[in-house]
Amino acid sequence: MNLQVPVQPDAEQGRAWARAELAGPQYEHASLLRRALEWLLDRLQDLPLPHGSGTAVTGTLLVAVLLALLMWAVRRAGGPLGRGRKATQDVFDDGTRSAAWHRAAADTAAAAGDLRTAVLERFRTVVRELEERAVLADQPGRTAGEAARAAADRLPALGGQLTAAARIFDDVRYGDRPATAAMDEALRELDAALRAERLVPLGSGDGA
Repeated sequence: MNLQVPVQPDAEQGRAWARAELAGPQYEHASLLRRALEWLLDRLQDLPLPHGSGTAVTGTLLVAVLLALLMWAVRRAGGPLGRGRKATQDVFDDGTRSAAWHRAAADTAAAAGDLRTAVLERFRTVVRELEERAVLADQPGRTAGEAARAAADRLPALGGQLTAAARIFDDVRYGDRPATAAMDEALRELDAALRAERLVPLGSGDGA
């Protein structure tokens, strides 16, 4: 293993960079790992920063090496640091399918006991339904959170459900959280509510 530190920050700078890394969206749903990493940073914060050329360099290198080892280990373990950089966060995978297609896929998966697929397809149903009815603009690459916020602006009465639905999608898809029947039911209810709602297209000039 060849670990190289491209620059030589002081110990305080190294800690600041690590905290900025932990603030990234890839850690939003990995609370246990984030708390563990922050605990380690707190312990590093407690270490005295010695003065003098030799001891200062030693302290800086110690912090840098520890952080490099930590990030390497998380990437090798497939943790959120590695996944967040490599995995797409788009709502949809490759291909454009209708809301009806995603709804049928969700129903089929739920009937087969595949709750993970059911939950993911159920959220995609919601987003595609909003796009097909021109409540949301068709925007490739949109994340679940972006879709929920944009939809909540148009449909404030359903804002809480939309936000919760996006959180479920991200937790299940990126946070390795097990999908449950309750999650699937919540998304099914949101889909039904949207289909029953009088949705006003973008640019119509009317209130939602």
